[in-house]
Amino acid sequence: MRKLAFFIDGFNLYHAIKDDKRLHRYKWLDLAKLCKSLCRADDIIQEIFYFTAYATFKPEGMERHKVYVRVLESKGVKPIFGEFKRKDKFCYTCKRFTQSYEEKQTDVNIAIKLFQTAIHDLYDMAMIISGDSDLIPAIQAVKETFPDKSIGVVIPIGRRAEALKNAAHFHMKMKLKHLETCQLPERIDLDGKTIMRPDRWK
Repeated sequence: MRKLAFFIDGFNLYHAIKDDKRLHRYKWLDLAKLCKSLCRADDIIQEIFYFTAYATFKPEGMERHKVYVRVLESKGVKPIFGEFKRKDKFCYTCKRFTQSYEEKQTDVNIAIKLFQTAIHDLYDMAMIISGDSDLIPAIQAVKETFPDKSIGVVIPIGRRAEALKNAAHFHMKMKLKHLETCQLPERIDLDGKTIMRPDRWK
C-alpha cells in the first residue's frame, strides 16, 4: 500500500489539450478521477494539488476557470495559485511594443510543495502531471534529499518531454482514454446551484 500525492501543472495540462482541436471537448476534466485512474487499486491518494492562476485580463475565461476550480475543490482537489505578469514585447514587424502575459510561479510552487509534503512524510510516491522541463531541478533535489521517496511524471497527451522523463524515477504517458473516461458530469449541483459544462468546452 503506497501513499501518493499528485502535483498537477494546470496550464501545462490545459495547453496540451487546447493545442489539439480534437481534444477541446475534454477540457471539462475530472482531475480527481484522472489521478485515481493512474493509481493501483491499493494506493492511497493523500492529496491532489492543482497549480494554476487566474487570467484576470480575460474576464470571460477567468469566470469559466473559477467555476471549474470550485468544482475541482468539491472533489477534494486543492488549488495553489500563481499569477500572470504583464510582459512587453517588441514587434519587429509592426515596429512597436505589444502587450502579453506570462504565467508565473507554478514551477516554484510545485518545487516548494514537493519539499513541504516530503518533509511531512505525506507521500511515498509523488506524481507530477506536467511536461515542463523547468521542474527537473526540483525533481533532482527531492530525489537527492529524500532517497526513500519515489518521483514519477505523467506526461500530458501530445507532449514528449524526454529530459523530464529521464529526471524522474519513472514516467507514464497520458492517453486519450484517460481524457475520455475522466470527464465531469454535464450538470453538477453544488452549494444549491446548478453548474453546467461550459458551451465552449463541449
